[in-house]
Amino acid sequence: MTANDLVIRPSQDADIPAIAGIYGHHVLHGLASFEEVPPSEQEIADRRAGIVAQGLPYVVAERDGKILGYCYAGPFRPRSAYRFTLEDSVYIDPAEVGRGIGRRLLREVLTQSIELGYRQMIAVIGGRETLPSIRLHAALGFAHVAVLEGAGFKFGRWVDLVLMQIALGPGSDAPPREERI
Repeated sequence: MTANDLVIRPSQDADIPAIAGIYGHHVLHGLASFEEVPPSEQEIADRRAGIVAQGLPYVVAERDGKILGYCYAGPFRPRSAYRFTLEDSVYIDPAEVGRGIGRRLLREVLTQSIELGYRQMIAVIGGRETLPSIRLHAALGFAHVAVLEGAGFKFGRWVDLVLMQIALGPGSDAPPREERI
């Protein structure tokens, strides 16, 4: 696969089955999500619609008509003081992990988030052993800020959460652009 083979584009309603399939795999076989039962395609569609309705980025990676991964930014927490902080989510088809797709997707979401005026992005990574995600975020400039030990229970064991963070644009060094958000 060359870089030219891959298209990063806004997600569409027609992408929902592929997105649900990728996510469902990670729910059942990994720690990237703390869900334990894959949500329905309708639930995935509703979640995507909620992100898109807020004007937030939700992008897919496509090659030869096949969705290979997706990434989006959602609100970090619902309280108003968090309104300039986002949380990213990135999921890749398991057969495509390690090929730079996550990097391209997350880079696009970071770029769009900066353009929208957001100032911080948080990565909430399930499991200290989820090295592909930790390495991806570190490669794009996220700093390791905390570990919440035993924050979740999945696959019959306690699972830590790794928190990573990156400043967007000027970060907290300047006042936010209120009118943009």
